[in-house]
Amino acid sequence: MTARFHSALLLEVIDLLGTFVFAVEGAMAAAQNGLDLLGLMVLAFATALGGGILRDLLIGSVPPNSIRDWRYPATAFAGAALVFFETGLVTHFPSSLLLTLDAAGLSLFAAAGAAKALDFNIHPFLAVLMGGLTGVGGGTIRDMLLAHIPNVLRSDVYAAAALAGAAVMVLALELKARPALATPLGIAACFLLRMVAVWRHWNLPRVAVH
Repeated sequence: MTARFHSALLLEVIDLLGTFVFAVEGAMAAAQNGLDLLGLMVLAFATALGGGILRDLLIGSVPPNSIRDWRYPATAFAGAALVFFETGLVTHFPSSLLLTLDAAGLSLFAAAGAAKALDFNIHPFLAVLMGGLTGVGGGTIRDMLLAHIPNVLRSDVYAAAALAGAAVMVLALELKARPALATPLGIAACFLLRMVAVWRHWNLPRVAVH
């Protein structure tokens, strides 16, 4: 019982951290595109919680946890408020720091999404896909609301990093590793792959159109 409690607590902490990081990113995108306060709040909410809501609907966790648990929208709106009231501070963040925070949010969500899918007895292969969806779903919704081609579909190994991190965590759990070990392994795998891909300018193969 104690191990299960700690596993659930770890999942919640990871989920809330990822929510805050992605909310700040969504709010910054709204500010950069000239949206008003309401638009900023909407984009922060969609970026932070969109992927988790899609995951929950697909695995049968309804209503989605982001709607049942007030802490999730509160965390998302706190990230939006930080951007709104401290715009000067946030917009002067070094690009390398923003990139690092984005990779951290992606990693946290990929691990949390896969872990929750496993808790609902979803097949491990599909749990990996749910981890990837949790990581990139919110960013995809954000870009669609801004009428942009989703960045996750053309960025340096972005969605692939989320899938890789989720796969590492799921594989470790299938090999009977404790969640306290498997989860950090998955997070680290996603984070390192994403950061190295940006540093080395790695991309997945593309169709050659002549």
